[in-house]
Parts: sequence; C-alpha cells; structure tokens
Amino acid sequence: MILRLKTFIIVGLLAFCFSCAEKAQQPFSFVQLCDTQLGMGGYEHDIMTFKQAVEQINELNPDFAVICGDLVHNATDSSYSDFLAILETLKVPSHLAPGNHDVGNVPNDTTLSFYRKTIGEDYFDFQNKGYSFIVTNTQLWKVDVANESVKQDKWFEETLKIQEAKKLPIFVIGHYPIFLENPEEEEKYYNIPPVKRKWILDLFKSNNVLAYLSGHTHKLLVNNYENIQFVSGETTSKNFDDRPYGFRVWDVSSDTIQHHFVPLNLPKVEQE
Repeated sequence: MILRLKTFIIVGLLAFCFSCAEKAQQPFSFVQLCDTQLGMGGYEHDIMTFKQAVEQINELNPDFAVICGDLVHNATDSSYSDFLAILETLKVPSHLAPGNHDVGNVPNDTTLSFYRKTIGEDYFDFQNKGYSFIVTNTQLWKVDVANESVKQDKWFEETLKIQEAKKLPIFVIGHYPIFLENPEEEEKYYNIPPVKRKWILDLFKSNNVLAYLSGHTHKLLVNNYENIQFVSGETTSKNFDDRPYGFRVWDVSSDTIQHHFVPLNLPKVEQE
C-alpha cells in the first residue's frame, strides 16, 4: 500500500513537472509583415515583392509570420486569390489581421462577411511557446460599427484577462497604430480615436502586454509607452519614407524581446 502510494506521488510530481515545462516560455522568432497590399505599389510589383518576402521567410524558418493588415489594395475575388496563392507557398504558419483596404474604412455586413468567407476570422488569438498573440480588427476600433465593435471589444477584454490570468506575456497584432507619436495626440487618419485609444492602452498596461505590432503607416514607426513596444513596420508594397521593402524579425526570449529589419533581396532599381 505504501509502495503504491509513493509510486502515485512520484507519477503525480512528474506529470506536474512536465506540465510546468510545457507552459514555460521558450525562445523563438517570428516575422512581422506589413501591408502586402497587392496593387498599392503596382500590382505586378507587389506580387513580385510578396513572393520574394515569402521566399526569404522560408529560408529563415521562423515559428510563424503575422501580416498586419491591408493584404490587398482592392478587396476582390481576384486579388484575394492572388494573395492566397502566394501565401500558400509560405512554409510556416501565418496569422492575418485585416486592414481598412480589406474590410473598408467603414466596415459593414457585406465587407466583413466577404473577408471572413474569403480569408478567415478577423479577430482571434493563438499561443506559441508560452506567449499569447491576440489578433484584432482595428477598423472596429477606428469607427463604431453597429453590433460588431462592441462584440470585438467584449471579446478583446475577456481574452486579455484570460491570458493574463494564465501568466502568459501578450503580443497584440493589428493594422492601425494606436498612436503615432504621443498617446495624448488628436485623432488623425493613421491612429485610433482618443477615447478608444485610452481604453486600449489601459487594458495593455493592466494585462501584461509586451508589444503591439501594426502596419498602415507605410513607414517605420517605433514607440515605447509604459515599457510596451509599439512597432509599425516597413511594407512590401510601397514605403512613404523611402526605406527599402522588407519585413521585421522578432526574437523573443524570457529576458529580451528584440526586432530587426530584413530587406528584400531585390535588384536596386526595384528598391527605388
């Protein structure tokens, strides 16, 4: 009886240790792509640069890639078909956030249904090696869409709290930057309205958010607020700040979170 009890305790302790090991944060890397936006910089050009980005990402072999919205410039069956055909050649998992060019500046039932049917969920979460990633539809923050915005808000707040309760560090992915230079700035085309912005930032601060990744600006934008990183990266379609086309690689470990730019290997004339 005592021997069986000891065996039971040992097995239980081993199971507990394995469970803890599975939950422990492990180092990994992932890619941040912004505004593939087929048609923004010239349709054939954007096809070519997106293909090149996928080729280089496959060589790097990160854990996964996120695309921070504006998958295409005009959301049609044809453009999405071209986008998905290239995406299928990516050898690592991909997670997509919608942009304003994907669901409209003012989303409605038609644009949201088309995106959800053609691409997939417009907000969701996933985990990787002890970290949580929450992908959002920032167009539902930029404008108040009947029924849809409040639904995402409720889901977002609940999801943050669930992941924080699990002690999972959190990355949030979206399209619009929350702010451009200052959390107190006025609303502009490229940021989130002040009232909604404050609500989001307060949730970030209280729920262990490490970083917010976005696109939309078509130029590099890096900020730090309350030790939270905010990064809008370079695109593969058209950059307004004359930076090269490319993407960002994030290297994540328990004590550091770093990101660096990887330019596309293109002929010089294509970079201009």
